[in-house]
Amino acid sequence: MFQYISTADADSLPFWRRPKSLLFVTALTMPIAFYTWYALLNNFVIDVADFDGADIGLLHTVREIPGFLAIGVIAIILFVREQVLGMVSLMLLGVATAFTAWFPSLGGILTLTMLSSIGFHYYETVNQSLQLQWLPIDKAPQFLGWLLGAGSATTLIVYIFIVLMWEPLGLTYNIVFMVAGGTTAGLALFCLLAYPQFEAPTVQHKKMILRRRYWLYYALQFMSGARRQIFMVFAGFMMVEKFGFKVEELTGLYLINLVINMLVAPFLGKAVAHFGERRTLIWEYIGLIAVFVAYAGVYAFGWGVALAATLYVVDHMLFGLALALKTYFQKIADPADIAPTAAVAFTINHIAAVFLPVLLGLLWVVSPAAVFFLAAMMALVSLGLALLVPRHPEPGHETRLSPLMPTLAE
Repeated sequence: MFQYISTADADSLPFWRRPKSLLFVTALTMPIAFYTWYALLNNFVIDVADFDGADIGLLHTVREIPGFLAIGVIAIILFVREQVLGMVSLMLLGVATAFTAWFPSLGGILTLTMLSSIGFHYYETVNQSLQLQWLPIDKAPQFLGWLLGAGSATTLIVYIFIVLMWEPLGLTYNIVFMVAGGTTAGLALFCLLAYPQFEAPTVQHKKMILRRRYWLYYALQFMSGARRQIFMVFAGFMMVEKFGFKVEELTGLYLINLVINMLVAPFLGKAVAHFGERRTLIWEYIGLIAVFVAYAGVYAFGWGVALAATLYVVDHMLFGLALALKTYFQKIADPADIAPTAAVAFTINHIAAVFLPVLLGLLWVVSPAAVFFLAAMMALVSLGLALLVPRHPEPGHETRLSPLMPTLAE
């Protein structure tokens, strides 16, 4: 059924059928379903199911459970190729998104969220693995930046459509979810059938890999997942709950955000290549500390909607620098460890995601400002960890402590 070809020989294929082209197409495809769901979610659950902070926290806890179970990818790739698993997962994301509005109750929304999340998280796990396997180390930061920009461009189109056409066309949640989800599922099926199966130069381990020398990467992944939840769950929810944003207004904010990120993303990859992972991560975390403290001020001191919207854009832009974490691992990793470690890292990244949203949802009901102060503390811990990243990471020199603690370099 499938054609098999090594990545080394893929240059003989037409340009559109090469590995980098597949990465590019899927980078364009995933946001259609995911960011349509994300753009409409807060208004949808408030309008249809009358969610409060506790309910939205529960929903995001359910959404993150598949991320916590991403380690299951290691078992699946014993029987299914990574590339096939990635496309099937992308199809599941699309189909589940398409039917989101068919079950407008707490139980229905949670069920469809779980299914779409399985597709999203398993796709992202495999996608990150394939990116690091197929991209050369010297070109990875720049190309990852372009992929980030491509995803932003797709999301930009989605948001423009929602903003400009929601009222004139009398769109409903069901119509938009169906169109977006169906498009993603159809494109994923095309990618499954139209592209050959690419053979990476290094055969991947197909068992769980935990190495002491990767401990800093694991720690950074854990903290990244913890503070990301606060942004994903509460930043947009704040705009609706506190400032009363309508669908087109919230999507308009997302639109501004996407335009800026689409323009900036390619330069983020160049910044990582030029300044290195250590300095890039340090500046990311310093910026996040300032942003989260300012978020808290919006609630505590009523600093206003303009500042809140600006912070949202800056916040999202800073998270784009997280691609430095991928290239840091690529530089220190045994090439055969990439697939299993991508699954392990995704699980570690989602440990806090399983319990943090629902607990912070309860805290949100009492004090929204406290939630953002907690996020600032998490960013501060991440900054401390980033200071341990060496200027030139490589096997045997994974952290600045490696020469002093050789037992951790095993």
